[in-house]
Amino acid sequence: MNEKRPVFTIGHGASDFFGLLSVLERHGVTTLVDVRSVPYSRHAPDFVKATLEEHCRAAGLGYRWMGDRLGGRPGSGDREAVAPAGFAGALGEIGHLSSGGNVALLCSEADPAHCHRSSVLAPALEAAGHHIVHLLHDGSAVPHQPGLFEPGEA
Repeated sequence: MNEKRPVFTIGHGASDFFGLLSVLERHGVTTLVDVRSVPYSRHAPDFVKATLEEHCRAAGLGYRWMGDRLGGRPGSGDREAVAPAGFAGALGEIGHLSSGGNVALLCSEADPAHCHRSSVLAPALEAAGHHIVHLLHDGSAVPHQPGLFEPGEA
């Protein structure tokens, strides 16, 4: 039986592309899957979709945008609203991509505790048999633990 590779997650936060790339390279990531609903940032110009695609290509890193199917949709107030049509198919694509190399899901929030990567995507991918690992900006890797990264009540 083939064991599935881990699926990594990372948030760009205030980092630039090259800081993020250093962490991705450290963990052997070959494909970056952008799960931002809106692949744009006023505060982090390296992460505007066209610029990010260009940086990834130059670094030899694959890039896919799946925010239309895996994005967080901030402001909806409903964490389940992140599962639009195509959600299950996109999870299958993540599985397919990870069979060929290490994949990292990218969002803007640096802290997984405040991102749909841990509250929505990680549980769905774990249910499909994947092991989820959150990459932090210091280069460390933290295995997903239900409840550990999920936001508490305010």
